[in-house]
Amino acid sequence: MAPPASNRLYQHGPNSSDPPERSLPVALRALKHRNFQLFFAGQLISLIGTWMQSVAQSWLVYKLTGSSLKLGAVGFASQIPVFLAAPVGGIVADRCNRHRVVIGTQIASMILAFILAALTLTHVITVREIFVLAALLGIVNAFDIPGRQSFLVEMVGREDLMNAIALNSSMFNGARIIGPAIAGILVARIGEGWCFFANAVSYIAVIIGLVMMRVPPRELRPAGPPLAHIIEGFRWVRNTAPIRALLMLLGLVSLVAMPYTVLMPIFADRILHGGARGLGILMGATGVGALLGALTLAARTGVRGLGRWVTFACAGFSITLIAFAFSHNFWLSTALLVPVGFCMMLQMSSSNTLIQAMVPDYLRGRVMAVYSMMFMGMAPFGALLGGALADRLGAPVTLSMGAVACLGGAAIFGVRLPKIRGEARRLIIAQEMVGGEPAQEMTARVVED
Repeated sequence: MAPPASNRLYQHGPNSSDPPERSLPVALRALKHRNFQLFFAGQLISLIGTWMQSVAQSWLVYKLTGSSLKLGAVGFASQIPVFLAAPVGGIVADRCNRHRVVIGTQIASMILAFILAALTLTHVITVREIFVLAALLGIVNAFDIPGRQSFLVEMVGREDLMNAIALNSSMFNGARIIGPAIAGILVARIGEGWCFFANAVSYIAVIIGLVMMRVPPRELRPAGPPLAHIIEGFRWVRNTAPIRALLMLLGLVSLVAMPYTVLMPIFADRILHGGARGLGILMGATGVGALLGALTLAARTGVRGLGRWVTFACAGFSITLIAFAFSHNFWLSTALLVPVGFCMMLQMSSSNTLIQAMVPDYLRGRVMAVYSMMFMGMAPFGALLGGALADRLGAPVTLSMGAVACLGGAAIFGVRLPKIRGEARRLIIAQEMVGGEPAQEMTARVVED
């Protein structure tokens, strides 16, 4: 008897050079694919540089202005292009070669990092240049995020997609631990410019890895009016209750709670008195928790229970963020940021996994563009709002207000979960995506514990 379809997919990845089986732990199974190995190695190096630049840029803006409003405004400038341009990025990911799209966005990001480093090291940088470069990087990200998220399935196939998403998040947050720690030391000793230069150089690794990939051609749908294709993606999201609910909760968290990262220099300096080095430690603590959350998801072999994970993770994120907001002890605050990062990443990665499990491939780029709009696109509004409120009410009150709103969102999502579970199950079965579970379990309650 032939093995079930899901087992055949598990045995043979999308790359013809991949061996049928490799003795890898379950949590690392996506690494059996050569393309994902190259992607993973290059991205790990590059993301360390990205986090170094993020921390150094926040500290540079704070040093130049001393204003929480300006911190929020730079965050707005860097992420609002994602909200505005992600739909175009999504249609590009669906209609063009995703491999080439990702190579192009990485090259553009490298060029922008070199420019920022040059301006800073020559001591001509001002807040105006930071705004412009942040906005340009946001435009690049509007194409990079949908393209990169959609490209994952081409590297590993549907059977290992869940694990690839989790490992991608693990890599992102492993870099989040190392990058801020290095940035805190470099900023204190030799300045922000060298952090920007290191980030620019780090892009070389991921570009080399991408160029070395062997990606089979993907069947592209006939081209049509771009606007009609964009509208098709939005309409599908609007009419699909499970995905709509996941994205609305994600957008709420990004709007009212994620600005805690923008306000972190305020907590590090004025409240916890840790300076640039303390900022690196705080961001690293968040990264430790987020890495643990991503690894927890990587150890799973199916999507069952992820709906409830989203609910409880969002609630846990809110509660621990409230505790952090009112802590005045540096090491207590550092400890609290570990569960903050853990719960945040568990919600984000679980939502991403469920959405990618339900979406058909021909819509993947456009749906991931909407995901980008909710995840990153709402953040600039939150950064601007958070910065303005922090100037008036203080950072702790601003942060706690947002966390309370997220707690309410988690409660509403939990109440609605039983009503959308059936449709989610049907969508996952339709896509033959159960993360490697036996075929007979495709009819199980895959979003229930």
